[in-house]
Amino acid sequence: MSHYYRLVVSCPDQVGIVARVSSFIAQQGGSITEASQHSDLETGRFFMRYEILADSLGMSAEALRTSFEPVAAEFDMQWSLVDTQKRRRVVLMVSRESHCLVDLLYRWQAGELGCDIVGVISNHDDMRSLTEWYGIPYHHVPVDPADKQKAFEQVQEQIDSARADCVVLARYMQILPPSLCERYAGRVINIHHSFLPSFAGAKPYHQAYERGVKLIGATCHYVTEELDAGPIIEQDIHRVSHCHTPTDLVRFGRDVEKAVLARGLRWHLEDRVLIHGNKTVVFS
Repeated sequence: MSHYYRLVVSCPDQVGIVARVSSFIAQQGGSITEASQHSDLETGRFFMRYEILADSLGMSAEALRTSFEPVAAEFDMQWSLVDTQKRRRVVLMVSRESHCLVDLLYRWQAGELGCDIVGVISNHDDMRSLTEWYGIPYHHVPVDPADKQKAFEQVQEQIDSARADCVVLARYMQILPPSLCERYAGRVINIHHSFLPSFAGAKPYHQAYERGVKLIGATCHYVTEELDAGPIIEQDIHRVSHCHTPTDLVRFGRDVEKAVLARGLRWHLEDRVLIHGNKTVVFS
């Protein structure tokens, strides 16, 4: 695979940003293979993502970062420069529903996700054999309803010891405490069905069937302290009709959930998602 540097920028909007950054890269001999920009007219914020062919530069990522710092200071940029040769380390978390976990593990093994899955954490032991078949460490951390803090202290230890860059809640049916949400802000990705808040609680698809819904959907988002209300990365829907049974709705829902989660994770890993308050700019 080709070796790239990814430059991601957010800054106050003004004339000349694209010209200045492009000129800087050209002066280093860099070849821009992909470029995306967006101006938010309401907030006056500018967003940019460049992929630069690393071999065209003849310098390390660290050297390029140092050279770019004066440009970043000139435009008051929040920015990062990522070397694609350094693969992200991902921890998956799951409870008893396997569809998202199975899908992500398959995509990872097939080379569709540019990351290393370094562990799976679960509050149940159901997914151990599946996970270990892929050669991935499995950590069973039961959650006692009377003392959840102890369990999440263990979860934090596992995530930190794995040196995880990203955590994916692949149908993990426990609410992360505020301390973990804050510690890993912008690095925890979750998936939920689209029926909230209308059909909360047990068997949401059966509730939706009784109500006669015509659209099933799923939302992939970053985790914040406010439940299922973090910045949205990706969403999708599946149309249903009176002909479909509750079992059909559950099946369609699983299909949408795993597809949306996989796309959201891939875009995160490829630095295509820029968080802006409680919204995102996604250069998909």
